[in-house]
Amino acid sequence: MEPQLIKREPLGNGFYVNVSAHHTFGTDAILLADFAKAKTADILCDLGTGCGIIPLLMLRNKKLKSAVGVDISAEAATLARQTIAELGIENFSIIEGNLTDLKGKVPFGVHTLVTCNPPYKASGAGIKNNDKTIMTARHEIECTLEDIVSVGARLLQTSGRLCMCHRPERAAELMRLMSQYGVEPKRLRLVCQRKGEEPWLILLEGRRGGKTGLRIEPTLYVEENGALSDEMIKIYGAYKEAYL
Repeated sequence: MEPQLIKREPLGNGFYVNVSAHHTFGTDAILLADFAKAKTADILCDLGTGCGIIPLLMLRNKKLKSAVGVDISAEAATLARQTIAELGIENFSIIEGNLTDLKGKVPFGVHTLVTCNPPYKASGAGIKNNDKTIMTARHEIECTLEDIVSVGARLLQTSGRLCMCHRPERAAELMRLMSQYGVEPKRLRLVCQRKGEEPWLILLEGRRGGKTGLRIEPTLYVEENGALSDEMIKIYGAYKEAYL
């Protein structure tokens, strides 16, 4: 399936990502890519990769030994492959398919880092969109949160890291599932729009086979004094500079 109305979104450092109306990205993906703290030797699997934004941000910063992105959408897979081909990236590949059916497609037990910006709403929660692609991205229709954590755990090697973002109201469920599948929650960060407001996002890292011990990092504030905070400007980095 050929995506329609493709737009190039500059990421800085000579990188860009092709996006469409169905497959674009938001602040949460940028925050997750930063929070994951990818290393040059990391072997990444990005579940529900969409346009491929998270691996592309890491590769832009000269991180990752290799990356594979998984997405059930043929349109997303085509879009991401187009970006990879245009940029000449050789260590990033795309698997089209359901993340619950990766046997023989993606090796298990070898990845040092798994990331996922998942659907935030349970299958029976919230108002559903008539557009199936948008509905799949927002609701747990094709996979559940438990599916994601269970597959993420199997993809990781011992001491590998599973990094995810989610809504605060599902933080306890996410941490419980990580522990259930042998991925010990190790780092938690709350994201608030500004001081005095409740968080709208959590960032959580779990470690495969890790010891008990959760570190809660300082809250990230998106805005300060009516403008982007200094930390957000630093996180946006080359992406923001691409528009200057």
